[in-house]
Amino acid sequence: MAAQYTLPIHLLTMPHSERIYCHIPKAWAGKRLDQALAELLPAYSRARLQQWLKTGQLQVDGRIRRPRDRVAGDEVVSGAWVREEETTARPQAIPLDIRYEDSDILIINKPAGLVVHPAAGNPDGTLVNALLHHAPELAALPRAGLVHRLDKDTSGLLVVARSLRAHTALVAQLQARTLGREYRAVVIGVMIGGGTVNAPIGRHPRDRKRMAVSSGGRPAVTHYRVLERFRAHSHVRVRLETGRTHQIRVHLAHSRFPLVGDAVYGGRLSLPPRATASCVKALKGFKRQALHAAGLMLTHPGSGERLEWRTELPTDMVELLSALREDAEMHNG
Repeated sequence: MAAQYTLPIHLLTMPHSERIYCHIPKAWAGKRLDQALAELLPAYSRARLQQWLKTGQLQVDGRIRRPRDRVAGDEVVSGAWVREEETTARPQAIPLDIRYEDSDILIINKPAGLVVHPAAGNPDGTLVNALLHHAPELAALPRAGLVHRLDKDTSGLLVVARSLRAHTALVAQLQARTLGREYRAVVIGVMIGGGTVNAPIGRHPRDRKRMAVSSGGRPAVTHYRVLERFRAHSHVRVRLETGRTHQIRVHLAHSRFPLVGDAVYGGRLSLPPRATASCVKALKGFKRQALHAAGLMLTHPGSGERLEWRTELPTDMVELLSALREDAEMHNG
């Protein structure tokens, strides 16, 4: 009986080793072996898979094969290797707001101001450092188990994989656009109605630290719906179909509705005419982009159950909306 395509099955997972057993789909006949393995095992880089093929740590039908060899389909891929640390970040005892936790995943409610990944300007004190302290096994996973990220000044929910199996499954959901992410945002301008922005995003042609809508960019789709209108601002719900860097910030700014407080894409401070003192104070005092990841939906990599998490708006956004609402009521009353 012909073998059926399955996602990689981890027959043995030990603290410091990994064993893989999977089939190459028959429909993939003619593909390069390393290309097929990169799709089967997205948790690993293509360069690493090529190295494992060359050393025999990964074998096809029990034989060593070259990365450039073509597959016939239905081959059995098997291998075992010592798990290596994927990050050099050090564990740090930083408090985490954990909304859900089991042996497969963590759901974290990230505060604004917390950097996700260590980098040149932020070598420590990041979410990754906190995660490694809470769950040391994450050191052996790509990006310490993170499959998506939030900007430093964006608050809200993100998922962390605690095993390679979970990481592989969540990456697949992200690529298939079945990992749902819903945001709340406060934008400058009064939106008439909801809509969709379907515009590719790439690096800004002059400022490499910024992103921009670009014909040569990667496909990006953002859906938004108006929740509340004020005199010069709107509160909107945003749903991501893709996950490009700064996607919501770039797409809404491109649509002439930049986020309140966005120093990179937002432009000048915008105050309603004759704004109340509390409204002026709230807008001038809001020093980050008004963006919060309020909802997360995914298929659990272990149980297969479709799960959903919601989190309340942070205090600064609640106070901003309250001030805008009060200003609108006073002038429209």
